[in-house]
Amino acid sequence: MTDIDTPEGWVVWNEEPDGRVILAYRPDVFDSDAFPAACLPTLYLTKGRRESRRPGASPAPGADWYVTLYLEPDVDDGGTSYGTRDAAVSGALDIARSFANGEINYREMYQVPREDYFERLDELILSDGPS
Repeated sequence: MTDIDTPEGWVVWNEEPDGRVILAYRPDVFDSDAFPAACLPTLYLTKGRRESRRPGASPAPGADWYVTLYLEPDVDDGGTSYGTRDAAVSGALDIARSFANGEINYREMYQVPREDYFERLDELILSDGPS
């Protein structure tokens, strides 16, 4: 199926024949009970910017690959571009590893702070982090 070896806590949520991939962090706890399902941290690996494409539209020929970390549908890191899919996969895994190790300051991505949620997410990440 996939050749992507995800860091601990991350899973390949979806992989399309055109190379697009979605990685998800701890979908076992973002189930609406422990953590809100809408807050499932996801990494989208797409050819062309995800938010600028209409549904069903193909990316422009020669478009870069993008990796975007989403913390909620409207909360993301702005994305990073890569010249090749292999470089984008490597970049996505670096971001996933950094997130799982608590090295990404996700609070900066929010315009409206959610301190109670941040504390719970910190606890989850730190409990899963490297020993």
